[in-house]
Amino acid sequence: MTERVEITLTINGRDYIVRVEPRKTLADVIRDDCGQTGTHIGCEHGVCGACTVILDNEAVRSCLMFAIQAQGKRIRTVEGLADGDQLHPLQASFIAHHGLQCGFCTPGFLMLAVNALETNPEITDDEILEVLSSNLCRCTGYQNIIKAV
Repeated sequence: MTERVEITLTINGRDYIVRVEPRKTLADVIRDDCGQTGTHIGCEHGVCGACTVILDNEAVRSCLMFAIQAQGKRIRTVEGLADGDQLHPLQASFIAHHGLQCGFCTPGFLMLAVNALETNPEITDDEILEVLSSNLCRCTGYQNIIKAV
């Protein structure tokens, strides 16, 4: 058995002190050890984007990094978007434009789009299409996701 190490992850402004094996992915620790199950695990190869979180103002695939790499950084997950009962404007837009069906890819799309809009408020339509093209959805055909963003 691999020896566990103690790390502190700051997720949505809250510190989580966890003991993990150094080989455990950030996605697994966020879900299994910190209870933030909105971050979904899809392909586990960084292809689908379902596990996208914002790490120090950068959208990253949490399945492609070890949890220990995130220590000392700010992690934002889909659970951190709403302000209490008040949805983030992008969450409300996904609902209004029917930008989801099964919902599995939705957290990854939300985190990717939120990061793109926060880091570049003047982003063009073509640029947002380029950003969104990195995530996969098997249900919607993308049009309503694009409308929502």
